[in-house]
Amino acid sequence: MSHHATTPSPLSSRKASGLKGRIRVPGDKSMSHRALMLGAVAVGETTITGLLEAEDVLHTARAMAALGARVDRDGDGRWRVSGVGVGGLHSPDEPLDFGNSGTSVRLAMGLMATTPVTALLIGDASLSRRPMGRVMTPLELFGARFDASDGGRLPLTLHGARDAVPVTYVTPVASAQVKSAVLLAGLNAPGTTTVIEKVATRDHTERMLAAFGADLTVAVRADGQHISITGERELTAQPIDVPGDPSSAAFPLVAALISEGSEVVVENIMLNPTRTGLFLTLKEMGADLSIENRRMSGGEEVGDIRARFSHLRGIRVPAARSASMIDEYPILAVAAAFAEGSTRMEGLEELRVKESDRLAAVMDGLQVNGVPCTAGPDWLEVHGGGAPGGGQVATHMDHRIAMSFLIMGLAARFATAVDDGRFIATSFPGFLELMNGLGGHMGPDRAKVTS
Repeated sequence: MSHHATTPSPLSSRKASGLKGRIRVPGDKSMSHRALMLGAVAVGETTITGLLEAEDVLHTARAMAALGARVDRDGDGRWRVSGVGVGGLHSPDEPLDFGNSGTSVRLAMGLMATTPVTALLIGDASLSRRPMGRVMTPLELFGARFDASDGGRLPLTLHGARDAVPVTYVTPVASAQVKSAVLLAGLNAPGTTTVIEKVATRDHTERMLAAFGADLTVAVRADGQHISITGERELTAQPIDVPGDPSSAAFPLVAALISEGSEVVVENIMLNPTRTGLFLTLKEMGADLSIENRRMSGGEEVGDIRARFSHLRGIRVPAARSASMIDEYPILAVAAAFAEGSTRMEGLEELRVKESDRLAAVMDGLQVNGVPCTAGPDWLEVHGGGAPGGGQVATHMDHRIAMSFLIMGLAARFATAVDDGRFIATSFPGFLELMNGLGGHMGPDRAKVTS
């Protein structure tokens, strides 16, 4: 992939008005990982359309093939996964390389934990710094064993349980990845495995397990949400059409809201309520956003979203909403720059530990483009009224920072530049072509762009 090249690829964008068109954005990453994994342990052939063909997901596809599933891609972009059945995974011949994907490795650990396989799990330098202990702890209760590097990190060797036992686990911190790993381990444990969550997290795993026919129940009790799965039942292969990723849809939608005379429709977007905090926030700011053609797909609600140029106004975004839009604050900060008045976002401590210190990167990007803002350890306030632009943003190898400030350039007075756009492909292959197809002006930054 291109991001292994060593030369940075500076990009810039300049003012564009009247963005128009109907588009699709890349498939949702969460659903893409899970469709491959559940297809790998289902009986029959799962066909997947709309799979996100980005590095993180391709690592999941290769890992499932190494564990014994048959994984093929047709010429028309349709993927076929012939599963081995629940409990049918076998030990891989080579180390399983998960690249930079924390989701892939943590969910795969759950999938393997209750099957008698031995596997060496590795990742890139960034993934090897991330702790795996919060997943290993519950999986050891099933009978799995781990030989990990210092601090519970990769590389690690997983020894799946020969005689797995079911588990009831109260998650100590809200984490969809930990919950998902425990539920996937429960697939091949006898009896009933239950996860108790004090705070509900994203439910993509539960929805897709149900779509594949798992015996799964969710009950809300006094001590939280109880999610139970009955193990040693077969899953049945399903056709999955992966809807568009709401985090990716945010970029063309905000571009339309801030560029005069624009009207853009993004089709087939996942509308899972745990993922749509940004759309709710933009509507509170006065955005002309409407949802059309709502329907169900793969256990998830999907629809088309239409955005028209809007006069936005600043609001306070409550901390309680941050979980449903944690990846969208960079692009929200860009929208806030063009709103009237100030927008205050709270509950942002998680942004300090993403691919970069995303909060500091957003602030720097706003300031270098003449947008006044203030911040604390877990909040950001953007003072709107338009963006002068004209600055070059340090992306810190963060794809969302790069895309957000390229969107800013479409509405700023002067062109904006980003120091490196290579990482955009990790989540949004074809981003520049798509935005330029709507009427945007984005491309390589040939020195300092004058407008």
